[in-house]
Amino acid sequence: MSDNVILIITISLIIIFSPFFAKLLKLPTTPIEIILGSLLGYFGFIHDQELFVIVAELGFLYLMFIAGTEINLKKVLKTPKIVMRNVIFYLIILYSFSVTISIYLDLGKIFMVLLPLISVGLVATLSKEYGKTPWLNLSMTAGGIGEVVSIGLLTLTSSALDSGFGTSLTHTILALVLFLLFMFVLFRAVELLFWWFPWVSTALMPHEDNKEQDIRLSMGIFFLLVGAMLYLDLELAFGAFLAGIFIPTFFEHKHELPEKLASYGFGFLIPIFFIHIGSTFHLDALMMDGLISKAFIIALAMICMRVIASLVFIKDIGLRDSVLMGLSHSMPLTLLIAMATLAYHASSIDTLHYYAFILAALFQVISVMIVIKLINNYKLKKEEA
Repeated sequence: MSDNVILIITISLIIIFSPFFAKLLKLPTTPIEIILGSLLGYFGFIHDQELFVIVAELGFLYLMFIAGTEINLKKVLKTPKIVMRNVIFYLIILYSFSVTISIYLDLGKIFMVLLPLISVGLVATLSKEYGKTPWLNLSMTAGGIGEVVSIGLLTLTSSALDSGFGTSLTHTILALVLFLLFMFVLFRAVELLFWWFPWVSTALMPHEDNKEQDIRLSMGIFFLLVGAMLYLDLELAFGAFLAGIFIPTFFEHKHELPEKLASYGFGFLIPIFFIHIGSTFHLDALMMDGLISKAFIIALAMICMRVIASLVFIKDIGLRDSVLMGLSHSMPLTLLIAMATLAYHASSIDTLHYYAFILAALFQVISVMIVIKLINNYKLKKEEA
């Protein structure tokens, strides 16, 4: 049997059975996919193949697109000033911790960007389990703003790693600023268009849709913005993320659409990305001197940073919910792995630290999910008593 046939069968089996293992172990599906990808890659069932790598990259971009669909720009802009001020303060504390730790431990500059990364991808999975609680609502708002900052830095860092801190980086920053200005004007123009002519919105995405116009338009916006990023030589993930924001912001009448898009992504494209990431983590690396301790320190530092920074919200939601909110941001699995991969390919971090970040990302997801469940169960028991 050819290697490519074995690869296809293996990926298919992981996609099918990962949810069952996740349910059995009471963990999110994502770390299970990474672990299985690593195990089966170690035994030779998964190998790098051009189409596999391309589909995995598409899966990552689609994941960023789904992350964008979690953010309704209109609602974010209506966030009370006090909450917005606390969110900004929260991010300042995070980045201050990151700079301090990186300088004190004599880490590379790239760590200043890696340690405070925020992604709302797994926060959305918490919403499915715990409902729309106050701490999760605040987590989505603060996380959405934090993710925009993180992806903006990802774009700039990607350019800096590729071309250095010179004229090329200046051109990239200028292109990014101009693109953001264009997007701002576009968002305002579409907002005015839909306000004056609300029927346009329903014409583009009708309530009764037997031609899947909502999916077609969503995919069209996704590929258009990814194409724009490709033309401008900017980070593709940023375009995918902005495309996602477009959907809930301007097509609020299609409440089920983000979930519909997410179901397709998490059922097909996104698992392939995580399986590929797992296959790049060689189990032999666990024997590398200091790997597990470094991964543990990175995970602990990232969790503590967020929990301490989240205390700025004590007056809004209380101590316990503030801690829960900080913990919910301690699982930037997707962005952390993507950024670590980018830094590794640009030789900004060595193999040891690359593996340490992947391992730390897994440590974070598993430990944080367990701690959140314990705190939430204790809270429920106390309320019942």
